[in-house]
Amino acid sequence: MNFTALTAYILVWPAMSAILLVVLIVALIRDMRAAKREGREML
Repeated sequence: MNFTALTAYILVWPAMSAILLVVLIVALIRDMRAAKREGREML
């Protein structure tokens, strides 16, 4: 593997993790807002 390909491979994982974290946070916020709107608790 050349240096550029190795660098790109290593940098892809943090980017994918950040995207997944954003997706999970958005889903959590949507669930919290829906629960508040319906008058129920999250837990």
